[in-house]
Amino acid sequence: MQTRRSFLRNTAVLLPAAAIASRNCFAAAAIPLGVQLYTVRKQAQQDLPRVLEQIQHIGYQEVETCADNYTFAADALRHMIVDAGLRVPSGHFNYEDFGARFNYASELGLEWMVCPMIPQSMRGSADAFRTAAKQFNEWAKSAKDLGMRFAFHNHNYEFAPLQPEPPATTASAKVTGYDILIESTDPELVFFEVDCYWAAQAGLDPVRLMQRIGPRLKMLHLKDRAPGASPSFVPDAAAAHLVPVGRGTLDWMAILAEAGHLGAQHYFVEQDQTKGPPIDALRQSYRYLRTMP
Repeated sequence: MQTRRSFLRNTAVLLPAAAIASRNCFAAAAIPLGVQLYTVRKQAQQDLPRVLEQIQHIGYQEVETCADNYTFAADALRHMIVDAGLRVPSGHFNYEDFGARFNYASELGLEWMVCPMIPQSMRGSADAFRTAAKQFNEWAKSAKDLGMRFAFHNHNYEFAPLQPEPPATTASAKVTGYDILIESTDPELVFFEVDCYWAAQAGLDPVRLMQRIGPRLKMLHLKDRAPGASPSFVPDAAAAHLVPVGRGTLDWMAILAEAGHLGAQHYFVEQDQTKGPPIDALRQSYRYLRTMP
């Protein structure tokens, strides 16, 4: 039987990016779609089993947990997810207590432990990003010892220059925190989950970012960006221009084609904020992704 992983690998080998896009693997439901549960965090606090049932009813097959879910014991949380007919391959754990969460993640049955951001106090210093990179290497080794893998999820702050722009006469480039995280982490241990919205909010093309990461790209966060939004490097309320997938400006055909070419394994729809009910936003995103032209 062909596994999801072998499907993605074989697709990347047999089809160029344009062909993947034209055949529209997402519409055929050949690639699982998931939800990052941060989208429904408030509803989940009230009735998580019901929320999981709603997610599965839409058609999603996977969920990615977040810190808000960990008020439940790991085995209880896993049973809720499995009983709803969903899989849980990945979970986000805060930087501040990441090192204490390995047993919990293992009991939850995760394949991936993801650090969603570094503390605000570390975001403006190259040395601090190097410290984070060293920590990521250590966490990745611990995750591997337990049969899991480690990934980092971006926002927009990692792409802010950490030094003034050099004179035009020099060939030096601006250094960003993300540069340091890529270059100072072990490529065999530390991988990346690209949040397409936050990359675009920082002024980057998500496709080019994925190409730079290459085979270290393992997961995507799918969320769209409203037209006319101004880029920024601070993940605050002024940077929140979120709309359901397909309602904004991101080129999903190109993004998903490149992700397939690189062998991304998991795709999680997320909307940090929604104007209406979060379940409605998840439903709109799912319908678009499964019926892409």
